[in-house]
Amino acid sequence: MKAVDIIVVGAGAAGCIVAARLAKAGHSVCVFEDGPPDRSPWIKVPAGFVKTLTDPAITWRIPQVPGAAIDNRVIPVIQGRTLGGSSSVNGMIVNRGQAADYDGWAQRGNSGWSYAEVLPYFRKTECWTGPGDDRFRGRDGPMRVTVPQWPSPANDAFLAAAEAAGVPRNPDHNGAVQAGAGAYQSAIHRGRRVSTADAFLRPAMRARSLRVETGCRVTRVVITDGIATEVEFRRHGRDEVRTLTARRAVVVCAGAVNTPRLLQLSGLGPGDLLSKLGIAVVRDLRGVGENLRDHYSPRLVARTRRTGDSMNGRERMPRLIGEVLRWLTGRPSILSLSPALLNVFWKSHPALERPDFALVYAPASYRRGYIGQLDRFAGITCGAWVMRPESSGYVRLRSPDWRADPDIDARYLSDDYDRRVTIAALRFARGLLSSDAMRPVIEAETFPGPDVQSDDDWLAFARAEGNSSNHLVGTARMGPDGDPMAVLDPRLRLRGVAGLRVMDSSVMPTMPSANTWAASMMIAEKGAAMLVEDLASATQAGPVR
Repeated sequence: MKAVDIIVVGAGAAGCIVAARLAKAGHSVCVFEDGPPDRSPWIKVPAGFVKTLTDPAITWRIPQVPGAAIDNRVIPVIQGRTLGGSSSVNGMIVNRGQAADYDGWAQRGNSGWSYAEVLPYFRKTECWTGPGDDRFRGRDGPMRVTVPQWPSPANDAFLAAAEAAGVPRNPDHNGAVQAGAGAYQSAIHRGRRVSTADAFLRPAMRARSLRVETGCRVTRVVITDGIATEVEFRRHGRDEVRTLTARRAVVVCAGAVNTPRLLQLSGLGPGDLLSKLGIAVVRDLRGVGENLRDHYSPRLVARTRRTGDSMNGRERMPRLIGEVLRWLTGRPSILSLSPALLNVFWKSHPALERPDFALVYAPASYRRGYIGQLDRFAGITCGAWVMRPESSGYVRLRSPDWRADPDIDARYLSDDYDRRVTIAALRFARGLLSSDAMRPVIEAETFPGPDVQSDDDWLAFARAEGNSSNHLVGTARMGPDGDPMAVLDPRLRLRGVAGLRVMDSSVMPTMPSANTWAASMMIAEKGAAMLVEDLASATQAGPVR
């Protein structure tokens, strides 16, 4: 293989969609994935996220720099590194956010990205199996979206507590409005995870026009006379450099960490940083690697009065045998659940027009300081995060060596707005757990406990105990002409380089009010459609602008 029409870098949540849609449109495509095929049996089991998120064979786990506003703690960034990317290791929650998020993108000068204009691509992706308004929901897309079933009086009590606190019930947070309390929707079908590799890439691989290369890291996009002409890559970490030519375009879908890393290695980024590292500056783009945002989430834990109100204990023998049998026969089982079942999207102040914080409820108590490890006692967990954080960080090369991790700092809680809303969200969560509706369920709050009362106490708790939600965005953001920090134009074309586009969470100008997977899939759908249009309308067969 010497050349293809289009090279896609990254077979993750976005890259699988982009590669599949371009191949379906008749273009020859090669997609490179640094990680292995998605053969781990834990990937298919929804509860297997407790294994996948800690498996270095299928995840990137890059430590951030010590966080100045979070007691100098070092929080790792965890991203998928296998076919399907983070969609093969994440919590499977499908949450689009609010219409105002995307209208805000358009108001910032990103024409074509208003909610009305992106809604068709949300709908195109999904096959929603529940009741709802079909003006907002897709019924025949490749991605199955369901509400996982695990009936519990504790779940009912939590929703009743939210309603008593003034939060309306919302049966469809991906419908007309997000505000309210209800059940999360997940990419789970018949008790099994549905990744973008399952839904998009694998069916497209039947076409001879699509080639998938795993175990291959793209280390540079070669720019010749202002045109992206080929990529350099290494197989299985070896030093030997290989190349592949792109006749029409290179599309980078490596995520909010590895996309800016690759661009910077290719000489596309802040000129002073690249020069200091001895990398030849191809385009001085100040915004590459900047504007990093993430959802920072502290969590409360409470002990339940009845063991049946919690999943704790069901993951251990002998009760695990029953859960496996239920999973195999299609009945509700802890193996078929995403890590969060219920949501509250609400406001830190009554005067606000739309929610600004989210609560994430799970009928299980997780061990302090561990991802996915359950406590030895029966309990529940309620996490909280600011929907649209103002704290903004960066991803920057620290070395020209392609093996070296970059410096990453999301600068959690560095903005006063984030601190204020985090405190309000945590207070609201405690109010729900200590309410009359939850009193028959909750025996006691075990974490952080009754010693935390004042705003200063809550902030100290958040600084010491919060963690990344791994919802990283914004490091190669789009923007209008004249925006000095915009890396891309609204058609996702890299400024100053022909034939090079980015289609993943790094293009988002601001954080959506949600888990970022659904928005990343939408970006992939819309980005691929725009590239297909541009290829069809090009007056010559060379690289497309």
